[in-house]
Amino acid sequence: MEAPLYSHFQPDPSTSPTFWVGPRHLAGDDGRPYDAVVDALAGLGWTSLTIVRGRHEPDEAEKDRQVLRSTVLHISPDGLRWAQWCLADEPFHLGELPIAWQISARDEATSFAGWSAYFTRDVPGEAVADFLLALDAHDQPTVSMAGAEAVLDAVAAQGWLRDIDQPQAAAMDPTGASHISLGEVPSLIQDGDPRVLVTEADEVDPAGWQAWSEPVLGAPYLWVASFAAGVPNDLVAAFAASLSSTAPVLRRVLPEATQERLLRAPAT
Repeated sequence: MEAPLYSHFQPDPSTSPTFWVGPRHLAGDDGRPYDAVVDALAGLGWTSLTIVRGRHEPDEAEKDRQVLRSTVLHISPDGLRWAQWCLADEPFHLGELPIAWQISARDEATSFAGWSAYFTRDVPGEAVADFLLALDAHDQPTVSMAGAEAVLDAVAAQGWLRDIDQPQAAAMDPTGASHISLGEVPSLIQDGDPRVLVTEADEVDPAGWQAWSEPVLGAPYLWVASFAAGVPNDLVAAFAASLSSTAPVLRRVLPEATQERLLRAPAT
């Protein structure tokens, strides 16, 4: 995409104009980490539930009630897939960034989650939405229909480069800012019921996909996404293809860390 570079563009979300922006993996979530994903779910028929937990003491006025936790949960019609909005609660962190979305699936309605995937703020909403659209269309959401190569092929088709040392397991964008890699996942990223998933000391943990953006080496991450080992490779490939897409995206709000690295053209 060819576009003029506006080096001092710092939009106010309420008044600033809309721009076409690229590359997508550095464009952030437009300050809409919830709405961008919910818009994609709107046409899929998923049910939205809001759960509020709190504490109400005897004789306490309603206005003094202490709300401790609230959860927004979106569930597919068959009950096999769901997406939980986490920022309303007390999310755990990946790369020191709070989780915004946890997306899970199972093979039958009475079982525990077979896998979960986690996305922090500033993961481009288009990539999370495309992951959900692929999940919704998947006949067997816990069964992988492709090998790990499909994930790397998806980003390589958009110009990303395979890692020299791990060409079968990792790739990065041409500037080295964003990465995707197959390997050990953080301890909290688990498959199935965590009460029965106990790895012996001499066993190797299953590998899962991780993606992250570090625009400046050693500086804070822009975003992080983590996929448990059981997430089907074809679903990760759908996310990777969208993340690495060269098609520009509409933005009003840009991440401070990447404003100088984005190409922008006014949307007319």
